[in-house]
Amino acid sequence: MISNLAFVDPSAKIGENVTIHPFAYVDANTVIGDNTVIMPYASIIAGTTIGKNCKIYQGAIVGADPQDFRWKGEKTTCTIGDDTTIRENVIINRGIDPERGTKIGSLCFIMAKSHIGHDSVIADKVVIGNGATVAGDVNIGTCSILSSNVILHERSQVGDWVVIKGGCRIGNNVPPFVIIAHNPATFFGVNAWIMKKHGYSDEEIDDIAKAYRHLYQSSTSVFNALKRIEADVNPSANRDMIIDFIRANNLRVVGAMINDTED
Repeated sequence: MISNLAFVDPSAKIGENVTIHPFAYVDANTVIGDNTVIMPYASIIAGTTIGKNCKIYQGAIVGADPQDFRWKGEKTTCTIGDDTTIRENVIINRGIDPERGTKIGSLCFIMAKSHIGHDSVIADKVVIGNGATVAGDVNIGTCSILSSNVILHERSQVGDWVVIKGGCRIGNNVPPFVIIAHNPATFFGVNAWIMKKHGYSDEEIDDIAKAYRHLYQSSTSVFNALKRIEADVNPSANRDMIIDFIRANNLRVVGAMINDTED
């Protein structure tokens, strides 16, 4: 299942039933999981581990050297989870931090010509659209979707169940369960249709929407919006996820009032 026209370093660890097509490149110090397919002209660079049942399409470079002047050639890592698809001409950089590295979860779909920078952590079931660019040290939560040509700036944090519409430029943090659109990026609503499709109840979605009305539609600071959410929205794991995300990111979220002190 490995073409004699592919380059596979003898030290690479290749799992069962792996297919490596002609002209693919698999570097030393790499691991390819069972049933994974590496298409022609794809490159798997040293320090990369790819899980089971993945497919890496033509021209993709997984584990490329980080594009950061702080990296001085240290041995760093890139890890891809199981059942993840990486389409044509995607570039995923390794970390610059040997203790962290770049991590892509399982069941992700990374579309053509997108880029993921060093030390970014992408959770499971994330979709990254064509031409999207994710800078270094970015975190993206479970089941989130970045549409085509989204730009996520360095150190941005994206919560679970987020949709960012095409072409948005994100230089801040995106809290869970929301849809973000336009430039400058603004709150567009709650991701209700997808959440309901995946088992969220109407009551849960209503409470999430109520929380975001306080944050985005009450003309108050983030500090006061959090106090209103705690007082007005029934306690739940979803409510706590919203509050914890905002507080963990110093009350800085996309589209909300910057004033973070008590009125």
